[in-house]
Amino acid sequence: MMSNHSSATEFCLLGFAGSQQLHHILFAIFFFFYSVTLMGNMVIIVIVCVDKQLQSPMYFFLGHLSALEILVTSIIVPVMLGGLLLPGMQTMSLAACVTQLFLYLAVGTTEFALLGAMAVDRYVAVCNPLRYNVIMNSRTCNVVVIVSWVFGFLSEIWPVYATFQLTFCKSNVLDHFYCDRGQLLKLSCDDTLFTEFVLFLMAIFIILGSLAPTVVSYTYIISTILKIPSASGRRKAFSTCASHFTFVVIGYGTCFFLYVKPKQTQAAQYNKTVSLLISVLTPFLNPFIFTFRNDKVKEALRDGVKRCCQLLKD
Repeated sequence: MMSNHSSATEFCLLGFAGSQQLHHILFAIFFFFYSVTLMGNMVIIVIVCVDKQLQSPMYFFLGHLSALEILVTSIIVPVMLGGLLLPGMQTMSLAACVTQLFLYLAVGTTEFALLGAMAVDRYVAVCNPLRYNVIMNSRTCNVVVIVSWVFGFLSEIWPVYATFQLTFCKSNVLDHFYCDRGQLLKLSCDDTLFTEFVLFLMAIFIILGSLAPTVVSYTYIISTILKIPSASGRRKAFSTCASHFTFVVIGYGTCFFLYVKPKQTQAAQYNKTVSLLISVLTPFLNPFIFTFRNDKVKEALRDGVKRCCQLLKD
């Protein structure tokens, strides 16, 4: 415990409960997930950049989404792995805690904005295909991506600033594997009710604000697909949206449980479980979702493997 007049200058992360042997098993599991996540998303970025078949807005956005998935998992997982490997509690300075929380929230918000833009892109492709290249030109795509990144980082300045303006005098021990905002609020001896309410409203604005164009876009997409007379035509039209739709369901579903709630100080075990889904499982699934459900990406991967094999033979 700390004195009533002092605020924490560093935090101790409790991480995961259990024996050292269990920690080593968890380390091996999460290290495998992290390695596959990095390799899978980097492969997507490379093939989107080099393959001429994938030079379209959809894959341009996918490349940025993969970059965001690498960032969001790299902000959290290396710290978590260090805590599992080393005995005792892991310490993190106040500056490191601020940086980690800000980057994690900013990258996550950027991802939501980009998912909304990708939904609109699919709407234009399915519902207005003749004007697709005119509407979704390279300038539009670049502006959309820049706005998504800028909005993501600017929108999280106040929430993080407000969090660390609180006085953390109850303790400096965080029952988590990273600097989780909900657990930080638990350590404050200030009245956090107003701060939590504003954070709740901002979470609603960011998540529902990016979800709205997704819902509207898919309403029109489904309506348009149902009007296609042939079954093969309907399958082809839906296949262009299936990967994005699957990712949206997983991504928004997990974040709703973690952030869209009036009381930010949720139980630690609940926060850890949902945080694992966001920072480990979703980035891990991203390459598989966009590879197995997309014929063009699979073809580009096959061509890339063939070229590599030919280079090795030569």
